[in-house]
Amino acid sequence: MPYFDAASAAPLHPVARQALLASLDEGWADPARLYREGRRARLLLDAAREAAAEAVGARPDELVFTPSGTRAVHTGVAGALAGRRRAGDRLVVSAVEHSSVLYAGEAHAAAGGTVTEVPVGRSGAVDPEVFAAALDSRTALAALQSANHEVGTEQPVAEAVAACRAAGVPLLVDAAQSLGWGPVPEGWSLLTASAHKWGGPAGVGLLAVRKGVRFAPQGPADERESGRAPGFENLPAIVAAAASLRAVRAEAAAEGARLRALVDRIRARVPELVPDVEVVGDPVRRLPHLVTFSCLYVDGETLLSELDREGFSVSSGSSCTSATLTPSHVLRAMGVLSEGNVRVSLPAGTTEEDVDRFLTVLPGVVAAVRDRLGAPRPEAAPAAKPARSLVVDALGRRCPIPVIELARVIGEVPVGDTVTVLSDDGAARLDIPAWCEMRGQEYVGEEPSPKGGTAYVVRRVA
Repeated sequence: MPYFDAASAAPLHPVARQALLASLDEGWADPARLYREGRRARLLLDAAREAAAEAVGARPDELVFTPSGTRAVHTGVAGALAGRRRAGDRLVVSAVEHSSVLYAGEAHAAAGGTVTEVPVGRSGAVDPEVFAAALDSRTALAALQSANHEVGTEQPVAEAVAACRAAGVPLLVDAAQSLGWGPVPEGWSLLTASAHKWGGPAGVGLLAVRKGVRFAPQGPADERESGRAPGFENLPAIVAAAASLRAVRAEAAAEGARLRALVDRIRARVPELVPDVEVVGDPVRRLPHLVTFSCLYVDGETLLSELDREGFSVSSGSSCTSATLTPSHVLRAMGVLSEGNVRVSLPAGTTEEDVDRFLTVLPGVVAAVRDRLGAPRPEAAPAAKPARSLVVDALGRRCPIPVIELARVIGEVPVGDTVTVLSDDGAARLDIPAWCEMRGQEYVGEEPSPKGGTAYVVRRVA
């Protein structure tokens, strides 16, 4: 069964498995103790720290292991903000940061701090000049991911480093998605990562803090991991994480080139095989193994379930597949279609045959889901009726139904007339403008609906 969700968690690398099993026998003791078993454990921990620091581009004494990548982010953000509280209370982040960064920002704001989100363009990347302009004398910390978790777009980290250096602001880089593929540009102040993203075991995060960066660990003090990650180290998992990071880095150039070719095939073929699809994310500056696309008139949860039935494990960049029924913050910030969102992230070893079978199965699955929802067929073009504006009441109906109803009736009004869609689903704010762009219609705007929700106005152009 092809597993196409490496961006969530990569399969355990063979080197990680070997190191984990070996260190279960050798690394079970307390590395803080001076007896033989403790010294042996300490040697394993030190070797793992040196290997991880080399891959990160840091000194061993700058890097600590945390219980997760999320914990690394929370510890890094809180510690850096506390260390620079005299400089100011502003945290600057991109609008598409991982939720762990945004949650850390929410906690900072709840404590009285200020958070500024830098917008992104339609590709998902920040404009370096806009990011630089967000930095001021009261900025205590800036955060910018190396590459986006949902759409794979690489961020201009080198330019952000230069801007932060000029402003005297430390930069935290969340490198969870990219670290297995190569080092982050130099000049960052703090860096975080998560082992299960590159094929290491779950439950190991990395936090590197450069010497000279003001940092005040929050919470009760602890003698382990420089006081930044309290509690007994999970040494076997740490050893496996460091060993697998070194292994995947050695394979990254060749495997990255091979997977990029497979992803290029998916990016090119999906819009050819499936009507009304938007491939999102930067087509060039992106991770080699990840592609995200959205399908009009498709319920994301159903699409993912049907692909699972066909033997493909994929995920969605949209939380329309969860109980929240709202588009992800990344898709919302990019202003792209959120309906039927599919993220394909290929693990190492993915074959051409797996990709070809996915491309063979996908069109039928999408067509079946659209038929089940009553979506209009591309060839259907109803004749225009007498001039009149139409109102579609889709209140209480979730994505993609409001867009499907819009598509059904747009042909019933003459060119120049309008269709107003009433919807109380937050996804409609993204999906109706995206539909207009994809179908060559004019999105006029939105206004409050007297019946509740929002009225979205579309003018027929073609």
